[in-house]
Amino acid sequence: MSGGKLFSFKWRYLLFAVIILFAAAGTGYLYIDSSAGDGGRKVDFVVKNGWGASAVTSRLYQDSIIKSRTAFKILLFINGKNSEMKRGVYSLDDSMSPSKIIDLLTGGKTKTVTFTIPEGFNNRQIADQLVKKGLFVSKERFMQLASSRNVLAHFKITGSSTEGYLFPDTYTIPVGFPEDKIVNLMVEHFFEKVSELKGFPEDPVKRQRLVILASIVEREAKVVSERPLIASVFNNRLKQKLPLQSCATVQYLFDPPKKRLFFQDLEKASPYNTYRNPGLPLGPISNPGISSLSAALNPADTDYLFFVVKGDGEHHFSNNYREHMKAKREFVGESDRDLK
Repeated sequence: MSGGKLFSFKWRYLLFAVIILFAAAGTGYLYIDSSAGDGGRKVDFVVKNGWGASAVTSRLYQDSIIKSRTAFKILLFINGKNSEMKRGVYSLDDSMSPSKIIDLLTGGKTKTVTFTIPEGFNNRQIADQLVKKGLFVSKERFMQLASSRNVLAHFKITGSSTEGYLFPDTYTIPVGFPEDKIVNLMVEHFFEKVSELKGFPEDPVKRQRLVILASIVEREAKVVSERPLIASVFNNRLKQKLPLQSCATVQYLFDPPKKRLFFQDLEKASPYNTYRNPGLPLGPISNPGISSLSAALNPADTDYLFFVVKGDGEHHFSNNYREHMKAKREFVGESDRDLK
C-alpha cells in the first residue's frame, strides 16, 4: 500500500473513531438526561434555605422525580450549577428531564399564588381573604403583623396599624412566602404608587390625614369621576368645622359591615363615628386605591356640603341643607330610615 493511500486510510479511521466517540458521548448524555417517568408522579418540591446539590439530589431521588442521583450530579457538574439551588416551592413531575429540573431549581422559577385585594377593603376584610387563600394561619396573625411596631416605624406610619397603606391590587408571590413579607410587600407597593402623585406629602402626619380622607372617599364613592367631588364635600365641611357625618366611618365599627345603617347605629360611641365627633376619624377606614388618593390630594373646587346617593349609584350634591333634604325626599324617600 502506497504512503498516500495509507495516510488517507488513517485519517478515515481517525474520523470514524471520532464519530463513534461523539455518538457514544451523545448517547450517554441522552441517557443521563432522560426522565424518570411519564408524568404520573407530581410533587410540590421544597428547596429549603441552605440546601446544596447533595440535599436536593437526594430528595429528588426519594420523591422518584429523577432515576439516578449520580447522573443528576454529573449534569449539575457539566452545567456548573452545583451551588446555585434557589430556595422555594417548585411544581415538578417525573416526565421532566434532569436538565429541565436543574433549570427550574437554579432559575428560581418557583410555584406561585396570586391574590387580589379590592379597593376599599379594610384590614379585617383583607385578613379574611388571605386566610381563605391559606397565606396566613389566622386572622389574628394578620392583624398582629399589620399592626407591628417595626413595620409602622420602618414606613413612618403615625397610626396604630397599616390600615390605609395596604395597597389594593393583584399580587403574585411564591408559595411559602413569609407572612410578614406579604404585609411589607403591600405597604411598599403603596409607597411606589403614591410616588406617581405629584405633591403627595412626605411628612408622616400630613400623609396620614390625606390617607384617612382618601379611605373615606373610597368607601363613599361608587363612580370614579365623583371622587374629587366627594373629597371636596368633606374638605369643605372640615374647613367650616362641620362634622363629616360619613356613614362609611360608622360602618367601620362593624365586622362585617352592615347592609344598612339605622339612626341608632349613629349613636355608637367611637372615635371613628363622624356623626358624634368633629374632624377626621382616628385613622383610615379602608385601603384606598390610587383614584381616591388622587381625589383626596386634588379635591374639586366646589361649595358642596352634602351629597345623597341616587338609585344608579351616583350622587346628588348640594351646597345647603334645604336642597339636600329636597334631594333626599326625591332619591331616598321620607320613610326610608337608611341615612345614605
